[in-house]
Formats: sequence, C-alpha cells, structure tokens
Amino acid sequence: MKRPLILVTNDDGISSLGIRNLIRIMNDFGNVVVVAPDGPQSAMGHAITIDSTLRCDEIVIDKGPQKEFACSGTPVDCVKLAINQLLDIKPDLCVSGINHGSNSSINVIYSGTMSAAVEGALNGIPSIGFSLLDYAQDADFSQAEDYIRKVTRKVLDQGMEKGICLNVNIPKVIENKPIKGIKICRQANANWEEEFEKRMDPKGRTYYWLTGKFVNYDKGTDSDEWALENHYVSIVPVQFDITAYSYLSTLSEKFSNYE
Repeated sequence: MKRPLILVTNDDGISSLGIRNLIRIMNDFGNVVVVAPDGPQSAMGHAITIDSTLRCDEIVIDKGPQKEFACSGTPVDCVKLAINQLLDIKPDLCVSGINHGSNSSINVIYSGTMSAAVEGALNGIPSIGFSLLDYAQDADFSQAEDYIRKVTRKVLDQGMEKGICLNVNIPKVIENKPIKGIKICRQANANWEEEFEKRMDPKGRTYYWLTGKFVNYDKGTDSDEWALENHYVSIVPVQFDITAYSYLSTLSEKFSNYE
C-alpha cells in the first residue's frame, strides 16, 4: 500500500526537541515532509505574514524525513506554504507539535501549535495538535509517544470529519501517577488573570512585562482540564467556525425591528 504523506510542523521551532520526537514517530507511519518555523513562534495564534517576505530554506537535521524546510514565518504560514508551494499533492495528515507545555482550554486560542492544525483542517486535511504538559527545558517527550501513536493510527485508519482537528494534551508522567488512559473532552471554561508589570530599562524607558495566573472556573468532569488534572490524555475536537449558535435566536430578537 502507498504510504501516506504526512506534513509535520510546530511553533517551538524546527530544531526543538518536541518536533524532532514527533518527526521520528511519524517516520513509522508515512512519508514525512517538515515545514516548520526557523525559530520559536509560540503564542502566535493564527497570525500570518502579509507585510514582509517569507524565506523557506531546505535543510537537513535528521535522517528520516523526505524533506525539511525552515520557514521564517508563523506556524500557519508554514502550513499554507507547504500546501500551496512546497508539496505536489495535499498531505494525508498534518500533525503539529509536540508542544512544550499545555494547549488545553483557553490556551487553544493563542496557540501556534493548534492554529497550524486548524489551518490544516481548513484545507480539508485530517490534522492533530499534540502537546505535553511539561515546560522543563529537558522535558522527556518520549513519555507521550505511546499515545501519539495510538491517536495517529486511529486517524489514519478511520479518517476525520472535514473541518475538524484534534487537540491532544498529554499529562506529564510523574512518580506514582501514571497516565490512566484517554478522555474525549470539551474545552474547559478557564482563563488567564493577566497583569502587566510596569518596568524601567537601564536607559530609563518604560516597558511592560506580561504576567498572570491560570484560573479554572469549570467544575465539570467532562472537560480537558479535569482530564489532565486526573492524569488522562485529553482529546478535544476543534473547529474553525466560532459562531455563538446558542445566541443566534436571542440576537435575532434584539434586531427584529430592523428586518
């Protein structure tokens, strides 16, 4: 059988440990082409480059991928460029990650990792974003491997509805707390309580530093935050249509006099 074409990208940069592990895993599933940022692009969301040139250089880091490209743009730029210029055919699968840290709940809005997966879904490609809940510089990404393989195999074998991608978050394995399994979840109602610290640089100029704490308002047991706190892998189906359907009828009533 023909091996599937798999596009690999991320937001931590093409040389990061997370994507190198993801490439190694994907090599077992198909023919891999890597198009990823040439440096860190975390929290870029769905940003694209429109006011400057894009550079994209073919490089070689590891054996295994058919081709690797380091792109000067955002994660979404990478997916767009891959589909429109660098690949002769549309990929059978787009995977993004492995992200260095959580992309659960509200974080999906800001995540470059997940925006790359959403862009893949926008183009009709089954797409998955993988994240490991470990921010340590020497994070052990191999602990996510078994679940990445399971999810990837399921998507390749059974496909996915067009326009939907998967947000997969994997808890860090710690002593006496093994991963219990997989939970299909909804996005939790959580947010960041943010503060901007006002500081002065050595030249006396004012600058601001974003700080804050993550707050989970959600008490349900079907959310991604609950799953991760209880040491389950969370899988949330994500779509790009962000219409507030529950408010459509109410809004129509408010504007009924203008029809």
